[in-house]
Amino acid sequence: MAVREILTVPDPRLKLVSKPVEGVDDALRALMDDMVETMYDANGIGLAAIQVGVDKRVIVMDLSDDRNDPKFFVNPVITPLTEDAKPYQEGCLSVPDVFDDVDRPIEVKVEYLDYDGERREEIATDLFAVCIQHEMDHLEGIVFIDYLSRLKRERAVKKVQKLVRARAATV
Repeated sequence: MAVREILTVPDPRLKLVSKPVEGVDDALRALMDDMVETMYDANGIGLAAIQVGVDKRVIVMDLSDDRNDPKFFVNPVITPLTEDAKPYQEGCLSVPDVFDDVDRPIEVKVEYLDYDGERREEIATDLFAVCIQHEMDHLEGIVFIDYLSRLKRERAVKKVQKLVRARAATV
């Protein structure tokens, strides 16, 4: 396993629509393992493959308190189960140190292939619902700041660019 570089806004690759995966094989499992290690290293709870520069429809998440229960979503599809939405303050590994409220449906159905390529279906609520929708947006080329006003979005990008420059200067 390896920690990969996480792309940050305004990297144009974050705007790509990710491609479906043909099947789960050892190469894809190696990618997913790297993604989990990268997510843990960055202290995140979710990561889409495009965030590490791979335009495949793959998401990893771990919402457990002990950070020892990773979940794998290959070719996920979500279906809102209610029109009820709730604001949730979101952040993103591709938009470090920026947080803002995004309204999302409070309950969704998630259909996907797991780490072994088995077909799964789950009902997601609460943080799971927010996180899977946030990561699904990445697969469609959407970053959470795209839901914000133009001014807030521009400020967020400038803040990230400044942070990235500062990090590069200390390396």
